[in-house]
Order: sequence, then C-alpha cells, then structure tokens
Amino acid sequence: MVTAILKSGQKVNIMKAVEADAAALIAYMNQISRESDNLTFGPGELNITKKEEAHFIRSVNSQPNALFLVAVVENRIIGNLHFTGGNRPRTAHAGEFGMSVLREFWGQGLGSALLERLIVWAKGTGTIRKINLRVRTDNVGAIRLYHQTGFQVEGIITREFKVKGQYYDLMSMGLKLD
Repeated sequence: MVTAILKSGQKVNIMKAVEADAAALIAYMNQISRESDNLTFGPGELNITKKEEAHFIRSVNSQPNALFLVAVVENRIIGNLHFTGGNRPRTAHAGEFGMSVLREFWGQGLGSALLERLIVWAKGTGTIRKINLRVRTDNVGAIRLYHQTGFQVEGIITREFKVKGQYYDLMSMGLKLD
C-alpha cells in the first residue's frame, strides 16, 4: 500500500485490489458509469455479480504481468486502475491499462498517482517493457496527463467508440520502459 496526497491535501491509499473489494468495486463502477462517457460501459450496462468480480480480482492477482489497483479514502473506493499483459511469451512484455476516478476527485492528482504506481510496479516485474492505453480523442485532460507521464501517440482508431448515437475516435498511446 502507498499513500498519496491529493492537491486538496486529502490522503488516499493506493493498493492492490483483493477479493473482499468485490462489492465495493461493483458499487464504484455503477457510480462511475453515471459520471463519465469515457468508459466502455454506461449506466445499467455492467451486469456483474459479487462472485464474478471476486473471481476476476483473483484471476488478475494470480498473473505475474497483471495489476488491479484501487484508490481508497475513508474505506470508499474513489479510483481504480487495471493493467493486463499479454498471455503468451511473445506478448507478455506489453499490456494495456484502463483507469477511472470519481468525478469529485478529477483534477486532484489521483490519476497521476495511480499511473506512477503502475509504472513503478511494471518496472519491478522484470517482464513488462511497454504500457499501452486507448483514450477518446476528445478526452483532453486524460491525454494531457498521459503526455506528461511520457506516453507517446501511436495512432488513431476511428469510430471505435459509440455513445448516445455518436461515434468517437480513440487515440492509441504507449510508454516504453527501457
């Protein structure tokens, strides 16, 4: 566990998710689905049971090139980050992550803190040499954060996302660790 200090001065604990977090993660994901159109799921689209989420967490934690972090304030999950590396020798060195933060904590440095933990962990694995992500091209705040962290644009995937009848392009970005 690592403690990060937000711009507001509030302390946040960042740690690996454990099976006991399943119910809280489902509640978090249901809330975040109502707060952002930048996710791959919207309100009511995430139909997952506590048992299924616990199994997912257990599965991630059993993989040497996967990581599931939660950010917690006063026993409340306020952010998360999930990274999965390739499952074959030729792709195990690279993976993709997704991250989300509750709207009330946007702009407070939590995304930076989660990314920092991911990068420290990835470098420590001895396996992960590349971190990838995809982000909507209109999500300028996230893109700015990724550029500041050293991610480079690697391409644009057109019409990859559809929200409320409108198509959006995704930007593919990557960070080489060596």
